[in-house]
Amino acid sequence: MKILFWVDDLMTRTRVESRWRQAGADILRKNSEDTPELVVIDLTAADALAQIGRLREMHPEVDILAFGPHVDGGAFKQARAAGATNVVARGKVVERVLAMLGK
Repeated sequence: MKILFWVDDLMTRTRVESRWRQAGADILRKNSEDTPELVVIDLTAADALAQIGRLREMHPEVDILAFGPHVDGGAFKQARAAGATNVVARGKVVERVLAMLGK
C-alpha cells in the first residue's frame, strides 16, 4: 500500500515509518508524484486542516486518516469537516494502519 505520510515531527516520522515499512507499506513523501492509496496526516503539522482540504481535492477517492492528541476533540471535528475520512488518537494511528495493511 502506498501511504502519503504528512507529518512534521521527525521522531514520529521515524518511529511510525519503520513499523509500516516492516509491514510492507511504501511511504511516500509530501512532494511525491505517485498517487497514494492512503493519506495519513498529523493534525499538529503546519496547516494540517488546509492540507486535508487540498489533498481531498487532489485525491477524492483516497481515504484520509488524520491523527492527533486524544484530548483535542475540536481538532478531530475540524479534520472531518475539512475532508478526513477517519480520525484517530495519536497513540492508535500505528495500529490502525497496520490493521489496514492486514498485520
